[in-house]
Amino acid sequence: MTQVNATCPMTREQVVNQYFLEHRAKLLDIAAFLDRLDRTQGPGSADFRETAMKEAVRILIDGQPQRAKRVLDILSDSTTELPQSAHGMKGASGAVRPVAASTGGAK
Repeated sequence: MTQVNATCPMTREQVVNQYFLEHRAKLLDIAAFLDRLDRTQGPGSADFRETAMKEAVRILIDGQPQRAKRVLDILSDSTTELPQSAHGMKGASGAVRPVAASTGGAK
């Protein structure tokens, strides 16, 4: 595990005592979401949001610093250009949608 500067005024035990149950519940929510995905029916490839969620989970256990920042980077769209069309969009997608591959021909 990488050394991180101590900036939290609480002890490790205080943090666990204060926040464990709250975050235990959040982990159970994520586990239930992934279980639901496993139980889906019919063919289908992984959605970009599913892929981002699984990558974020890997970051949570990698032992490297700045997990929150790295997860936020995965789940944030940093593009500055507006989409050509908002057709079908109901709001933010919560993850970065891959850029569609070019169809190849010039018009």
